Amino acid sequence: MPPPPGEPSRVRQALRGVRNPFYAAQRTFRPSRPGRVEDPQVRKLQLWRTALGLLAWVGLMVTYNAVADAAGAKDVADERFQQSWYSVLMLVCTFPVVVGAFVTAARGGLRRVYLRRALRPLGAVAAIMASMGTSALAMAPELAGLRDAVGLPGKIAIGVLCLWAVGFALYGIGLSLVHVFRTADIHEVLPPVLAGVLVWEMALLDVITGAYPQVPAAARAVFTLGAPLTVTALSWWELRRLRHRHGLTVRAALGR
Repeated sequence: MPPPPGEPSRVRQALRGVRNPFYAAQRTFRPSRPGRVEDPQVRKLQLWRTALGLLAWVGLMVTYNAVADAAGAKDVADERFQQSWYSVLMLVCTFPVVVGAFVTAARGGLRRVYLRRALRPLGAVAAIMASMGTSALAMAPELAGLRDAVGLPGKIAIGVLCLWAVGFALYGIGLSLVHVFRTADIHEVLPPVLAGVLVWEMALLDVITGAYPQVPAAARAVFTLGAPLTVTALSWWELRRLRHRHGLTVRAALGR
């Protein structure tokens, strides 16, 4: 019996994902719903928003002598990764609240449609959490007995799996922040709304935790408020472009 149409292609994609964690991350964290409006200008804006945020953060650290030597550079890199991971964790917590409110507010059959579309974004959330948890296999003291039990071949397999998971997770964190856990697969208006909520939550977290203690208060206030104000403006622009160019609005998405 001949294979169904498209099956060899799916098999090749699966094998490529097994070999290449970055390809697997693209397949997992980039929106792919058929018929989804994809505006090149919006996509460029999302990438620039992420890149400029990183450059502004690095500039702030360099300006106020957070990077004085190689050890300082490593500390800054570690801190930036930790902040990105905190952003993802905040996004994981915010995701069900915003998406749940969006689905609940939708009328008629739209609720079922959005719930069905939410499966892939939920899968992306599960994938990033699982990939980050994989490192425990190689490093957690509590699992030392398991590593000893599997012997050298098992330890090699665990090491390879963890290397793959690190590449997948690092790239996945970036894609998750750019594409806001592929919530465009639910509806195109959700990413700018969710991004706006997330960035204000992160600003509040910075204030509560006293982030950037080495930076003068005035510069710290400008930096802390600059990110949410900028992202809010960009989110508003994205929603405005979706409305004027593609006829997509929050009200229409809710069937109201």
